Amino acid sequence: MPIPKVAFGVSILIGFGWPVHAQTQGHYGIGRTATDAEIAGWNIDIGRNGENLPPGSGSVGHGREVFAEQCSACHGRNGEGGVGERLVGGQGTLATAKPIKTVGSYWPYAPTLFDYIRRAMPQNAPQSLSNDDVYAVSAYILNMNGFVMPDATLDAKSLSAIEMPNRKMFTADPRPDVKNRACEKAC
Repeated sequence: MPIPKVAFGVSILIGFGWPVHAQTQGHYGIGRTATDAEIAGWNIDIGRNGENLPPGSGSVGHGREVFAEQCSACHGRNGEGGVGERLVGGQGTLATAKPIKTVGSYWPYAPTLFDYIRRAMPQNAPQSLSNDDVYAVSAYILNMNGFVMPDATLDAKSLSAIEMPNRKMFTADPRPDVKNRACEKAC
């Protein structure tokens, strides 16, 4: 079967290294590689030690205001819960038949509170709060649980310094399929 002249010409050009560029696509032939700016927009995780906390600060007083406007409809006026989870109390209940898991009783690291609020709250508009508002709401919730004073203002350094009571109760995952169990950085 004769090869058409066009196909023959293309094969000669490719054979002699004529630069032919094809746009690389993903494994399934769809999508594109994310830009650095797109990745940066989602690369907002905060380490348990406070690594990657952003600049800013927030007071308990301002947090009370933001909580009343943005959080109380789901979590209750005083963090007692409602449609959303209870945030306050529960200390001393984890070993009982009915443990109450709250920020005050269960969470091991204060910076992860900032991380969760910034990523997921308010539920109807995640990532809509400013960093200052997230520090303030974190300060208010930690104040309601007795971890900071009513006149406290939190920033990256002071939030990272808070020792949560359940910090030492979390252990490494011993399952053999879990990699880097105790790794936090440069793993």
